[in-house]
Order: sequence, then structure tokens, then C-alpha cells
Amino acid sequence: MKKRRIDIISLGCSKNLVDSERLMRRLSECGFVVCHNSDDVKGDIVVVNTCGFIGDAKEESINTILSCAEAKNEGRVEQLYVMGCLSERYRDELAKEIPEIDRIYGKYDWETMVADLAKDNPQIPPYERTITTPPHYSYVKISEGCNRFCAFCAIPLITGKLKSRDMDEILSEVRYLTGKGVKEFNIIAQDLSAYGLDRYRRLALPELVDKMAKIEGAEWIRLHYAYPAQFPFDLLDVMAAHPNVCKYLDIALQHIDNRVLSNMRRHITKEETLALIDTIRRKVPNIHLRTTLMVGFPGEDEKAFDELKRFVAEARFERMGAFAYCEEDGTYAAKHYADDIPQEVKDRRLAEIMELQEAISLETNRSKIGTTLKAIVDREEPDYFVGRTEFDSPEVDPEVLIKKNEQVRIGEFCQAKITDALPFELMAEVANA
Repeated sequence: MKKRRIDIISLGCSKNLVDSERLMRRLSECGFVVCHNSDDVKGDIVVVNTCGFIGDAKEESINTILSCAEAKNEGRVEQLYVMGCLSERYRDELAKEIPEIDRIYGKYDWETMVADLAKDNPQIPPYERTITTPPHYSYVKISEGCNRFCAFCAIPLITGKLKSRDMDEILSEVRYLTGKGVKEFNIIAQDLSAYGLDRYRRLALPELVDKMAKIEGAEWIRLHYAYPAQFPFDLLDVMAAHPNVCKYLDIALQHIDNRVLSNMRRHITKEETLALIDTIRRKVPNIHLRTTLMVGFPGEDEKAFDELKRFVAEARFERMGAFAYCEEDGTYAAKHYADDIPQEVKDRRLAEIMELQEAISLETNRSKIGTTLKAIVDREEPDYFVGRTEFDSPEVDPEVLIKKNEQVRIGEFCQAKITDALPFELMAEVANA
């Protein structure tokens, strides 16, 4: 009997990807042929795991659903299912506007989908997944939800309050993944800093990372999406103590002007932010900080923006992204502030801040010329191998272009001697080649 095919299309962040991977594992266990992000969606069923974070992501999700609806109308697929953040928030609207959708699921009820599709609920550990990333790295989600309720952010409206996973289950997941050949673990959450507060009544991230670092085979552990307020400072001692905990921290700061921070409801001041950065860099030498900033938030006048630029110039973040404020339905900002900064002003400010950061990134990368860094090799291109250092997260940070060498293997580490640098790329050759 021919197995039924299910195409899973995963949109948005790495947290969504983990959900898709867990879904794929269960559907495979039930006897389906499961394909992920196929360029040729066809067969029996397509499932779109949507993102609903910001306007561009919502638009991509809707366009993808519409494309799959067209495939259904043309007879290339039989059934269309939608899940994830967008459907959690706009279930009724999607059902009304896109009648081709057979059934809509929310952010957390994908196990119901498995039961509906397979008429079964396979008894396998909750952390088992079908890995869709390159097999040497993976994402580990340690919690869902967020209690911060920043003025601009719709995520708590979608995901609800903080829900930390059991620590032992997370550690079992890391052991499971090392058994599958995973070497690099990118630890993710909506609010990494708060891990454990709901379940253990304490900031348990330092304990979790310490135990994770002692697992054989976990060669790199990288931390994403920390929150600056109520930061777990004991984490810095853990990072300094374990060489396999990457000297890398993704911590979104959003702004530095006190009035803007207050209006954003960020629960931290400029002075506290500067002290936090100083403490992090003092306790974890050579750490590379990635941050995200926002321009054009209501009330950000030119004086506040100038202060933000000075902050970027002085803090010299090794990695930085930025985006322009976009009003999100139901948020505190949408209810209480007028989105009165013209789009052209937002665009100008965004271009200015990123131009400033590009120069800083170039200087940071040039400082590495002549040094030898441990790099993991992600893929092979016609003229070089492409890798990353411990300071570089997949897909968002600079890559290392390594001169072709027969010693280099995809998925393995090598010693890369840096020979040249661009703002977002390093050039290298294998040391002692």
C-alpha cells in the first residue's frame, strides 16, 4: 500500500522549526512520508506552520497559504492544514478569507493534528524530532511564552505566559541529539533569562547550561534571546567556566533612551543597560554580543535617535540587527500610542544605524586577520567551504569562507586561519595546511 505524503512548510523563527520537527517525527512514526520545505509541494496533504510576529512575516505566511490553496484548487494537493502563530491569533479571519483550508490549528495543538491525520498518537518521548537543519547543529527550545509584555510585542498575546520545560527532559533531548550526531546546540526561547521562574521559582538557566555543558558530545552551546532586565548573572560564571559554552550571547536591548525604554515597557534604564554590558564583557572576556534595536518607536524624536546612534558607536556590538517599528494589533503600543513617525523617517533611521554597524562589523572582523579560530563547516561551495566560528550563529551571523582543502569535512571542526575580512564575511585557510 502506498504511503500518504505530507508536506510541512515551516515559516518564521527557529522556535517554529522545532515544532515542525517534532510534528514530522510523529507523522513519520504513523507511517506517512513527510517532506519539509519542498520546492515541489504535491501529494496528499500540506501543512503550513505559520509565523505571526510582524507585518512582513504575516504577509509571507498568508501568501504561502494562498499558494497552497491554489495548488489544492489545481488538484496538486488534496488537503490543506494551517497551524502556528498566525492561526493562533487569526483563526476566524483565516477560515473566512481562505475557505480552501480544511482545518486550522493553533500554536500548541499540533498533537491534535497528529491524532486527526493518523487516528493515532504515537507513544514516543516528546523531545524526539526529525532534524531538518544540517545534521551537525540543532535548536533546543527550553520554554514557551513570555511574561514581559513589552509595549510593541504581540508574542505574549499569541504564546501566552512563560512555560518552562522540565530540565531533565531538556537534558534528555540534548543527549538524544548528540546520539544523532549533533555537535552544536543553539538554545532558544522567547525569554531565555526567565527560564525556570514558573516551574522552579528561580532563575534556573545557569544550572541548566552548566549541566548541558557536561554532556559528552555537546561541543558548542550557544545562547539566544536573553532579556536584559532581571538577567541571571550566575550564567556568566558558567559561560566563563566551560569552553564548550560559546562566548556568544544574543540579548535584545531595543533602545537606550530612558524615555523610549519606559514607553516600550522594557523594565530597564539606560544606566542599568550600560552596567549590564560592562559586567558581561568583564566576566566573559572576548564575548561576542548580538543585539537587536528598534527605530521609529512612537515618541522617538531626533534627540533620542541620536542617543541611540551614540550608544551603537560606543558599545560596538560585534553582531547587531535592527528594524523599524511596526504597529501590531492588540499591543499596548497600538492601544496607547499614535504611530506618528513617518515611514520615510523610520527608513532613514534604520539605514543610518545599519550603516554605522556595518563599519563596526568590518573593524571587528579585520581584528581577526592573522588569528586562528575553531570553525565548524556547514557546506561546500564551488570555490570554498563555508563555516562558522563560536561567535557566529547559523543564518544570521558572518560566515567563514575557507579555501578548499582535502582535510576539511562538512559537519566537522577545523582550525581556520583568518586571511582577510569583509563586514559580514571572513576569509580563511586551514591552519598548517
